[in-house]
Amino acid sequence: MNIVWHYLDKKPAAINALKDYSSMKYIIEHTDEDIANIYDKITSPASSVTDGMPTVHDPNAGEKRIISGIHEIDVLKERYRQALEYMNWFQPAWDELSEDERFVLTEFYLNEEQKQIDAVYNICEHFHIERSSAYNKKNRALHHLALLLYGK
Repeated sequence: MNIVWHYLDKKPAAINALKDYSSMKYIIEHTDEDIANIYDKITSPASSVTDGMPTVHDPNAGEKRIISGIHEIDVLKERYRQALEYMNWFQPAWDELSEDERFVLTEFYLNEEQKQIDAVYNICEHFHIERSSAYNKKNRALHHLALLLYGK
C-alpha cells in the first residue's frame, strides 16, 4: 500500500465524491444528445443575417465552425469518459450501502436546494430520532462510504 493513502483525509474526499455523483450521472445521461446537437450545428449551413449591416467575408468561416465543433465533441467525449470512470469507481460503493445510509447521505449531501438543518429534521422525522442521533447516523454512513471507497 502506498504511504500517501495513510495521510489522505478520507472523509472530505468521500463528501466531495458524493457531491459529484449527480453531476456525473447527468453527464452520462445527456452527453449523447449534446454531441448530436453539436454535430447538427456543424453540419448545417450557416444562415444569413438580414439586419442590413455590411458583413466581412471570411472564406474560412465554415472550416472554423467545423473545427470548433470537433473540439467541443472531443471535450464532451473526454468528460463522458471521466464520468464513466467515476461511476465505475463510486457506484459499487454506493450500492453496497444500506437503504438507510443512502437516505441519510442523500438528505445531507445530494439535495442541494435544502439546508443542512432541513436534512436533519427530515432524518429525525423519517427515523423518529433526535438531532444528535441524526448527526451520528450521518457520520456512520459517511464513514462506511469512505471505507468502501478508500479502504481503511
